[in-house]
Amino acid sequence: MMKKILVTGASGQLGLALLEHAHDLPEFFFDFKTSGELDITQLSELDEIFRKGGYDYCINCAAYTNVEEAEKHPDKAFAVNAEGVKNLAGVCREHNTTLIHISTDYVFDGKKKGAYTINDKTNPINIYGKSKLAGEKFIQQIQPNHYIIRTSWLYSKKHGNNFYRTILRKAHAGEDLSVTDAQKGCPTKAGSLAKFILEEVVVGEKPFGVYHFTDGKPMTWYDFAEQILDENGFRDKVNLVLDMNYRTLAKRPRNSVLA
Repeated sequence: MMKKILVTGASGQLGLALLEHAHDLPEFFFDFKTSGELDITQLSELDEIFRKGGYDYCINCAAYTNVEEAEKHPDKAFAVNAEGVKNLAGVCREHNTTLIHISTDYVFDGKKKGAYTINDKTNPINIYGKSKLAGEKFIQQIQPNHYIIRTSWLYSKKHGNNFYRTILRKAHAGEDLSVTDAQKGCPTKAGSLAKFILEEVVVGEKPFGVYHFTDGKPMTWYDFAEQILDENGFRDKVNLVLDMNYRTLAKRPRNSVLA
């Protein structure tokens, strides 16, 4: 019998990347739900759709991801990233659905010299990271059949508001670019993460637990901006300068490289 996969938060860059790769798995039926179509903070909505769906897997891409706004509205961040995930873990357990949840490098404080492993102690330093860690803990407490996949600096060249597309848009407009090198991480293509989820986790049936997934090359935001300009033939056409006075409302981990 054909297995069924529910994808929540389907209009985000990872949800859209999963949609592009879904045709690679003809033996699975995919049900893509945007946050407008399925609000994970509403338990009644989840109960209804899971009763009808008969899902074998749920890939949760629904999240409150605006790091700056989370500092101003922690209740909104925790509503989605913690309480919503708690709801999802509960219905997944009730309906025997394996939960695949996307988490973040921001569950770490950034003080480690090397790359973070899955065994390193979590210690988020901003509201976004704290809300995502709370979601992880709810899953671990409620639904044994789970995968928690932490990733970092996720971007899509086609979809969403992300660093890659912002740099390219400003380059096309001929704007000067001022970018910090105060943080180091691993930029990760949404398409790479989508393939990992579908090929390694779903089809490959990895053991349940926590995983780290990135495209693997550590760099600063400044390094990444240089790479984007090089890739698109803008390196000698745009003025890229190092921002020495970079300030944000949310504290950011200086090192969030994931092993």
